[in-house]
Amino acid sequence: MRILVDSFADADLPNAQMGNAREIVCRLSPERFHVTMFVLRSPDARIVRRANTRLIQLPRKRQTVRILREFLFGDHNFLFYLKASPASRYYMGLRKRSDGCNIIGTMESQANFKQEPSITPKAVRLWEQTVLRCDHLFSNSESVQRSLMLQYGRGSQVIPTGVDNSFFTPDWERTPNARSRVLFVGSLRAFKQPQFLLAAAARLPTVDFRIAGDGPLAPALKERIGRENLGNVTLMGVLSPAELRDEYGTADIFLFPSAWEGSPKVILEAAACGLPAIIRNDYSAETVIHGTTGFQCACDDELFSYLEVLLSNADLRREFGHNARKLSERYDWNLIAASWEETFLRLSERHA
Repeated sequence: MRILVDSFADADLPNAQMGNAREIVCRLSPERFHVTMFVLRSPDARIVRRANTRLIQLPRKRQTVRILREFLFGDHNFLFYLKASPASRYYMGLRKRSDGCNIIGTMESQANFKQEPSITPKAVRLWEQTVLRCDHLFSNSESVQRSLMLQYGRGSQVIPTGVDNSFFTPDWERTPNARSRVLFVGSLRAFKQPQFLLAAAARLPTVDFRIAGDGPLAPALKERIGRENLGNVTLMGVLSPAELRDEYGTADIFLFPSAWEGSPKVILEAAACGLPAIIRNDYSAETVIHGTTGFQCACDDELFSYLEVLLSNADLRREFGHNARKLSERYDWNLIAASWEETFLRLSERHA
């Protein structure tokens, strides 16, 4: 079975969706599935080692032309993980339904794009012209599935995002931090609300707050840290997977105040490392069970309140951390990749 993955195999790209695609591809059975991916620079070594894998080197310029050519003339049973891009838009307008290729799109965020100011109308239209028009849509959580149906009347099946439980592991015997440490990981954008950690740092000067990621808000956050003399806040920028694992391993609490998500994989990575999580309940992430693996909060006051609860109770942090690790094992990438294998086979049989 031949699968064209509309994603880059590059190992150093921090984009979460592309990372998810790589995790799935490197686990697909090479005996059953031939996979084609695009590459810009240095590919993920796991994908290079995978048998029955073809990597298409893209040029620095005119990438759309090369990608579109593969879409139109490549011999593939599936086009998987279709992105909202110019090449996808042209292909969706030119393709013939009789071309024998099943197009699979994935939803990893809420579908109410028009209510999120950081997403331009042009970007929404591009998504509607590409991913929304796929033959099959898959959501990464039930809340995303409900959002897609509510906003567009489009049904989808649920296959969750996964986590590598052999890579992200807890260190239950580590030496406790002299000062409690709170970690945020994510893009520094308005809807992620990393500025909440600065507000928390001002209220809790004896606690260290560490922010991993980069984005448009980085200059403003840096300026505010200096202006308010927040010496207990560290901006770390984008980290490698190994560096990120170390941060999870030395943190005490994972604080993720984002107000607009699907089911973020950083929550699962933190859980796999035995961290209790505090998130908002706007997107009802199934990967955080309120009162068992962490807390889901309705407002800023609840975020502050539950943060203080966990900071003051090491036993509760440890209990939540163990529960979180156990929960993460249900989302191991090996299980998720097996679900995708079954899906490809089922859809192939139906198409035949």
